Amino acid sequence: MAERARVYPLRREAPPQPLPQEPPLQEAPPQEPLWREVLGQRLRALRQEQQETLAETAGRAGISPQYLSEVERGRKEPSSEMIAALAGALGTTLIRLTEQVASDLRRRPDVGSSRASGPVMLSLAA
Repeated sequence: MAERARVYPLRREAPPQPLPQEPPLQEAPPQEPLWREVLGQRLRALRQEQQETLAETAGRAGISPQYLSEVERGRKEPSSEMIAALAGALGTTLIRLTEQVASDLRRRPDVGSSRASGPVMLSLAA
C-alpha cells in the first residue's frame, strides 16, 4: 500500500520591514583651538624669528628647556607670571604677546563662526 504524502501549506512571510534608518552622520564642527595651543605657537614663532634655541630662551626666562618645549607644543598651561617671563625673555611685553595671540585666534577660519564646543559647552550645561 502506498503512503500518501503529507502536504503542508506554505507559510506566507510578512513582507520585509524596512530597516530603521540611522540619522545621517553629522560632521563635527571644527573645534576651537585652546589658548595655550595658540600661545605656544606664537612663543615658538617669536623664538625662531630670533634664531634662538629652547635652552637660550628658557635660561633667560628662568625655566627648563623641557618645560618651554611643552608650553610651545600646547601641552602645559603656563601661569601669568611664566607668560610674562617668557615675553620678557623674547624681548616683548605681556600686552604685545596677548595682542598677537588674540590676532592669531581671529585669523583662524574655524574660530568665531561655530557655536560653543568642548569645555565651554560643559560650563553652559552646569
